[in-house]
Amino acid sequence: MPPCSLRRVFPMSIGFAEVRIVKGSALRRTELDTVILDEARAQRRDRVSRPVACPQMTLNAPVVLEGVGLHTGRMIRMDLHPAGAGFGIVFRRTDLGDAPADVTDITARHDHVGDTMLSTVIRNEAGTSVGTVEHLMAAFAGLGIDNVFVEINGPEVPVMDGSSQVFVETIDAIGLKPLHASRRAIRILKPVIVQDGLKRAALLPGEGFKLAFEIEFDNAVIGRQSIEADFMSPTFRDEILTARTFGLLKDVEAMWAAGLGLGGSLENTVVVDGDHVVNEDGLRFNDEFVRHKVLDAVGDLALAGAPLIGRYEGTRAGHAMNNRVLRALFADRSAWELVDMGASEEVMRPVAVPAE
Repeated sequence: MPPCSLRRVFPMSIGFAEVRIVKGSALRRTELDTVILDEARAQRRDRVSRPVACPQMTLNAPVVLEGVGLHTGRMIRMDLHPAGAGFGIVFRRTDLGDAPADVTDITARHDHVGDTMLSTVIRNEAGTSVGTVEHLMAAFAGLGIDNVFVEINGPEVPVMDGSSQVFVETIDAIGLKPLHASRRAIRILKPVIVQDGLKRAALLPGEGFKLAFEIEFDNAVIGRQSIEADFMSPTFRDEILTARTFGLLKDVEAMWAAGLGLGGSLENTVVVDGDHVVNEDGLRFNDEFVRHKVLDAVGDLALAGAPLIGRYEGTRAGHAMNNRVLRALFADRSAWELVDMGASEEVMRPVAVPAE
């Protein structure tokens, strides 16, 4: 399969948004959704004469994952299903019985984020939500997956080991399937920056997709850490997507009182107590803390609805700042353009291997 390039790209015109009907329920679509869906339809009609150099991807087969929710403490089953071109990532709450799709279904999109307290929660207009989506979305982004239908029987994605590793390895086992529709990306045209005191998140023009992050904690183990990561590096998967979520032992009681962290344990969280790491096996990396912040950013930014071309910078940023910078990007139509991903030596999907 030809590689998917981030260098040779071709701007596309943007039309007005449309309303998509899903099982009798109208769901609002953004300009970006409309262009991607319309192009997928056109290429399905013309699939013989228009070969796809950089196809959208989905799963090769359904797969089931089960685990505890980090904040709810509930055991959750999650079924990932292949989906057609232009579908995107859609979650369905199967525990809501026979409720209609406008109640059960939530499209994973930046403008559907309803809460960012210690995780990213997406919510539809009916108030139905799914939380802690960032680690799964980071896995989808890292593997270059565009379209998945996620059935989930509870309000939160299971935390697994606290990173994206289990999701990546599980999907690897079934492989990916190319679809007959071109992949699109969002190219950042000018700096978009949001700031809140010492917190800062920025999306900047650039080639490929690179991320820089800096954190600073008043803690001897974490302290000040910074990292630069290239999303398209073949080591990104092993060096970023395996970094686990973390927390300070002194904050645990306050989290529990707020109804958060009820499923946290040493099996899914790096716990720091004063000047030492509580986990018997220690850290996977000396700077695992800032690496996990990059993982979170990748998952949060995947809610853009298409891969980004440019550079992300985060300083003491979290889920809220990541969502704010995406909203600021899309609020300025001159700050981005939707582009077609052509072929060259720089590939967007460095770790995904389609199933034969």
